[in-house]
Amino acid sequence: EAQLVESGGGLVQPGGSLRLSCVTSGFIFDDYSMSWVRQSPGKGLEWVSTISWDGVGTWHAKSIEGRFIISRDNAKRTLYLQMNRLESEDTAVYYCASGATSFGDWGKGTLVTVSS
Repeated sequence: EAQLVESGGGLVQPGGSLRLSCVTSGFIFDDYSMSWVRQSPGKGLEWVSTISWDGVGTWHAKSIEGRFIISRDNAKRTLYLQMNRLESEDTAVYYCASGATSFGDWGKGTLVTVSS
């Protein structure tokens, strides 16, 4: 059974930074592209970023381009999201998921709150 466990969320002031991690098990991590998806309060799911199985290709939503960086460590079976220059609009539960255009397995999410 696939397991994805996110961590690293919390309360941060506007302009601050956070690094999210997603530790995985139960599937062949480096067979899959991996993604981050978020859900802001009262809104639907929003795709944030995707990384190819080998880490060579990355894609980002326009709303976070230039501020967030997705990366992965296949040896550690871990996905990361470095979030810089955070804005109040980035407040959301952040989920990691396997896949790129469609998502298979999901974690339970980690809450990021950007507020002064």
